[in-house]
Amino acid sequence: MKAAALTTGLLGVLALAGCATARSQGDAIPPMLAIERAAGLAPGGYPGTFVMTVRASGRQGSSLYLNSESDYRDPRNLSLEVRPVAQAQLESRLGAPAETVLQGRTIRVDGEARRVRIDFTVGGRPTGKYYYQTHVVIERGEQLRSVD
Repeated sequence: MKAAALTTGLLGVLALAGCATARSQGDAIPPMLAIERAAGLAPGGYPGTFVMTVRASGRQGSSLYLNSESDYRDPRNLSLEVRPVAQAQLESRLGAPAETVLQGRTIRVDGEARRVRIDFTVGGRPTGKYYYQTHVVIERGEQLRSVD
């Protein structure tokens, strides 16, 4: 009985130490922790300051997506959805399109990580199959800043 209690206590300490290590970048939250916390709070969101390296980007509609993984479907990916007003503000501040300037750079963003259901479609109709992504919406350019 004592061994089980000791093991449980030790696992708790290790879990807390892991969280402290994960948030060691000036209390900024890395992608995996953001994804885990957003999933745990779904359908709500997890607010904070997130840090990631931009490994890929893409566009859908009027939004720009900056991704922490080269494959946006990777379960470890954190996607930043940059809305049009924020895109214009960032381009003005950076002197070039955000996806060009920020590629390969480490950035910090203030916002709320939220789990988003992505439906697979055929011919524009949902198939019933889906997966989840974690998004942080950027409405204003000042939400995002480069670390390096």
